[in-house]
Amino acid sequence: MKKQRISKGPSQRQLRVGEQIRHMVAQTLQRGHFHHEALMDTAAGVSVTEVTVSPDLKHATAYVMSLGGENIESVLEALNDVAPYFQKEINLNSSLKFTPRLIFKKDSSFDEARKIDEILSKLKN
Repeated sequence: MKKQRISKGPSQRQLRVGEQIRHMVAQTLQRGHFHHEALMDTAAGVSVTEVTVSPDLKHATAYVMSLGGENIESVLEALNDVAPYFQKEINLNSSLKFTPRLIFKKDSSFDEARKIDEILSKLKN
């Protein structure tokens, strides 16, 4: 009888690879060698909060937030336009068999935390 693995979340490997990619993307943003107009001045002000990786390690989603949440839509569009540049950096700096295809999305956890804070502050009153 074959045991079925019940998935309870990402594996240790997915978490480790996601964290490595997060560091590489953050370092690439800090260097700021972009030719995209929307990233010229704002790339250093973008935080990479988390990177999730698919079980086969071929796809990764980087959750980002710009400083103060300003211009996040244009920053996301620009980051997704230059995603191949990040993939090249990941390929050069990692020992992964496959370089994951990278997608950038807005990190909405800050908005959720703010909503929870508002609800909790209303309960105190």
